[in-house]
Formats: sequence, structure tokens, C-alpha cells
Amino acid sequence: MRILHLLNHTNRMNGHVHAAVDLSCAQVKFGHSVAVASGGGDFDALLAANSVETMLISHERRPATLLKSLNSLYRLVRKWRPDIVHAHMMTSALLAWPVCKSAGIPVVTTVHNEFQKSSILMGIGTRVIAVSEEVGRSMQKRGIPKSRLNVVLNGTIGSARFEGKDRTPRRLDSPAIIFVGGLHPRKGLPDLFAAFDNVHKRNPASRLYIVGDGPHRDEYTKLVSSMDSASAVTFMGGQDDPFPFLLGADIFVLPSHADPAPLVLSEAREAGCAIVATAVDGIPQLLEQGQAGILVPAHDPAALSAAICSLVEDPKTLQQWKEKSQFNVDHLRIERVARETLEVYAAATRKFRGQPSERP
Repeated sequence: MRILHLLNHTNRMNGHVHAAVDLSCAQVKFGHSVAVASGGGDFDALLAANSVETMLISHERRPATLLKSLNSLYRLVRKWRPDIVHAHMMTSALLAWPVCKSAGIPVVTTVHNEFQKSSILMGIGTRVIAVSEEVGRSMQKRGIPKSRLNVVLNGTIGSARFEGKDRTPRRLDSPAIIFVGGLHPRKGLPDLFAAFDNVHKRNPASRLYIVGDGPHRDEYTKLVSSMDSASAVTFMGGQDDPFPFLLGADIFVLPSHADPAPLVLSEAREAGCAIVATAVDGIPQLLEQGQAGILVPAHDPAALSAAICSLVEDPKTLQQWKEKSQFNVDHLRIERVARETLEVYAAATRKFRGQPSERP
């Protein structure tokens, strides 16, 4: 099969990009011809090293640029002749739909951030992939028929992004509590800071490491500086490869208010961290409904603090939850994601050609 992925760019600090890059490389390993058309970025060299062709298609949201990009994509599709186009972002989907309709090929879309109102536009796909069961339910409520929806749960284990990378754990002061992600309000970091202030009061040796960057970094560092536990919190900034930090940590915490299917949970589980996370969106599914990590309510620093303290204050419990993080962890391998996505492509092709469309 010839597969063309479309996304805005291939820069590192974006979970959509990580998912698309992982999938593209895995599909090549399955023997398919794969290309990525985007505005370019950090991962282009990795894609090329894994035999994924890269092409430049600007996704800049300016009318003149988009019209030019539409023409460029039309020429690319006629020349490269994909069997399927997979759009990972809204601008990509809007570019792909008229081109694919004209060329007579199906377009598959993936809904990564269903909490965005504009994500309903991803419903223009011949088939629509939701990255968790909860995202699928949400998109059905917003009008996308179940018959066109498929759930393919995110997973990163075994992805090309991690091949050959240093797996030496970073030396962190123990008990080390870590957050990895963007510094955005939906990640719930103020809840974590409030919870950690209480954890540190009860356990002065505890340390909190924040790995990531974002537009609210200054606001969060100022907030932390006013806390009693300020000296025990370290902002590590964005990291090209946060996995060694996860390997060096005891507890991974994800206090999100909204998170469709965060890739970092797959990475934290692979690293063997004990995990505490909020029971929102796709998080429970990624944590096997609480069998692989402790689930707490969102917007509840007291519950978050109690869960973290239960681990910090009891080494036996901490070790048990580290071991529990490995429950069914192989389900988060990229090979499973690629295989299920290929099944969606087959269903989209059958539907587009008017053949019986069995749900894969």
C-alpha cells in the first residue's frame, strides 16, 4: 500500500507529530511505501533514515498560501499516487478532502484533540480514527456516525523515535516525582504544585521535576516560587528525549483536566514508573482502568496529594505500583497501533469503492 500522511509540521514539541512519525516508520517496517507531506521540521531526518519520503506542503493558514498548497498537494497526489491519504491535523484534513475527492482515493483523519471545537472538521474523513474510546464517544455525540469511527489507542513502545537512544537513567534525588508535558492550563499543573506542597510538608526529602515547556512557564515558575516547597521543585525545560528522566524517577504524575490519549503515559509505563493520573478522557484506558496506575479526580489537589503520599511514604506500595505499571504494557506497542490503522485503511478503501464495509 502507498500511504501519504499529511500534517502541519514535523517539529518535536507536539504529540500529534510524535504519533504520526511513529506510525509512518512502523508502516514502512510492515513493507508499505510511506510519505509525509508537511511544512517540515525536526523529524525529517529521522523519517528519511527510516525510508519515509518527505515532501514540503505549507500549512500556513493564509488564503493565498492555502490555495497554493492545495495545488501543490493535487500535483503531489497525481505524481506519487497514494492509495490512501491520512490527515492528522485540521488544516491537513481540509487540504486533503477536495484533492482526494478529485483523485478518487479515500482520506482517513485522526482526532487527537477532540476538546477543540474545530475538531468536528475531522469528520470529513472517509473513516475517522479516535485515539481513545472516550474520544470516540465524544465525537459520536458531536455527530460523527459510529459506522465511520474507529478507535486506535495511542502507543509508543518500540517506536523509531527511541531506537538507539541513550537509556541511562538520569540521576534524580529520590523520592523523585516527575511531570513530563506541555506547560498548558489543561495539564492541571497548579493542582500538582498545590498537591506537592503538602507532600513535601509531610516528606521533606521528596522532589518534583517538571520536564517540558510552554507559554505558561513564567506563570508557573512564579507560582512555585511563592510556595514553601519551592526549593524542592526543579523546572528542567523541554527535552528532546525525556525518557532518561522517566527512567530516573520514582513516580510519574499527570494531573490533566483534559487529555484525549497522552503518549507520555505509554512512555512512563515503559520506563517502569509508579503512576498517578487524573481519570479524564483517554487516561483511564491507557492505565487499564486503574490496574496500571492510580486514578484520581481532576481538579482535586487533596486527592492527588493523598495518592502521591501513599507511594512516597510506603516503599512496598511504591514498588507494587511500579510493577503494576507493566500490566498489559505490550498493548501500547507501536506495532499494534500500525496494524490496527492499516485495518482502518482497508475499511476506508472498501467504503470508498462501494464494497461491504465490515468494521475492522
